[in-house]
Amino acid sequence: MSTSPAGRWYFGWNIVAASSVLTLMTVGLRMGIGPFFLPIAQDLGFSRSLLASIVAVGMLFYGIGMPFVGQMVNRWGTRNVLLLGTVMILGAIFWTINASGPVSFLLSFGILLSLGLSFVSPVTFTPLIARWFTRQRGAALFFLSTGSMAGIALATPALGHSIPVWGWRESLVGYGLLLTLITVPLAIWIMREDPPEGTDTLAQAAETPARSASAPAARAAGPALRAGDAIRSRPFWQVVLGLFACGYSMNLLGAHGVPMLIDHGYDPLVAASGIGLIGFAAIFSTIVLGRLSDRMPRRNLLAAIYLIRGLGFFALLLVGTHIELYTVAIVGGIVWAGSIALSSAILADVYGVRLVGVLYGWTYLGHQVGGMLSSWLGGWAYETFGTHWIAFGSTGVLLLVAAAVSLRLPLPGQPLPQPRAA
Repeated sequence: MSTSPAGRWYFGWNIVAASSVLTLMTVGLRMGIGPFFLPIAQDLGFSRSLLASIVAVGMLFYGIGMPFVGQMVNRWGTRNVLLLGTVMILGAIFWTINASGPVSFLLSFGILLSLGLSFVSPVTFTPLIARWFTRQRGAALFFLSTGSMAGIALATPALGHSIPVWGWRESLVGYGLLLTLITVPLAIWIMREDPPEGTDTLAQAAETPARSASAPAARAAGPALRAGDAIRSRPFWQVVLGLFACGYSMNLLGAHGVPMLIDHGYDPLVAASGIGLIGFAAIFSTIVLGRLSDRMPRRNLLAAIYLIRGLGFFALLLVGTHIELYTVAIVGGIVWAGSIALSSAILADVYGVRLVGVLYGWTYLGHQVGGMLSSWLGGWAYETFGTHWIAFGSTGVLLLVAAAVSLRLPLPGQPLPQPRAA
């Protein structure tokens, strides 16, 4: 395709917008399990711990699919991966609504649906966006996170209203059909694999000095480094630990946030609205955080996000009024987005854009292992001990540890880490 002259609209932003919309839909369904949780358990006669275990397995398979998706995007292209994922999601949904026992529900909702969603996930879009953007890579990846936050903000309360009226099966089918109608045209007409030479540096002459100085070093060093070497280096595992904490927190809130607030005496619609407000606040904060990520050390911003989010989980357990709930939701929403975007941008800075898809897929597996553990723990700990403090309190502690570890990530421009000897 032709390059965009200075001052004209850069097509890469169309890809970011389309990716954000698709992320909104898939994350909205994955994180929207909260409103589904109690209706499914009651309808199918599942205990909380049984359904939580099925959700946990789903989180794991969502993560298991990520490394394969990263490889498939490099070989088949983003468009084909998206279309294949859409077919898998539709098949899984229609299998789910006909499932009656725990085994069939596990295979359909827990495994196949999760694998399908991994094909239409941030891991699918991140390599493409990283290739299309150099100067504004951080901002572009943060806008992708806006889709995740919008999914929480819109899907959770929408499903919270839809399920009591139409039922969980009808709501799930309607969501799947809407996802298909949006995914197919965007995949066909918007997803373009080859960016112009010079990427977004041609769209505007002015560059941020700190980023423009460090980006060439990262790009130049990237091809000389093998994926195996990167996986054996310390920064990779520092990112994995942070994303483990991120997945632990996000999926616990997605699966058990609404039930936890209901157990604390909140009306179901108020509980769903409170959780949705976190995502709503994050939509606007991503714009500011994305700009900051291209102007300040990304590791510092990542550490601040983990720190404030960790404190927010303790606060969420202590809220007693609607005002307190909404206040904590807004403050928490400001830092709810960004950890995934910053982690992928840091991977591109440290290891180069050539490896970012594969490495991001493997680090995101850590994200989903955390999500699997917290999804299971949230149900088991409550049924066993009658309290949400174990699951939500451990989340707060883990996020504080992730904040400390993130501060030790390398800065852009520093020499690439040497792999450890075997």
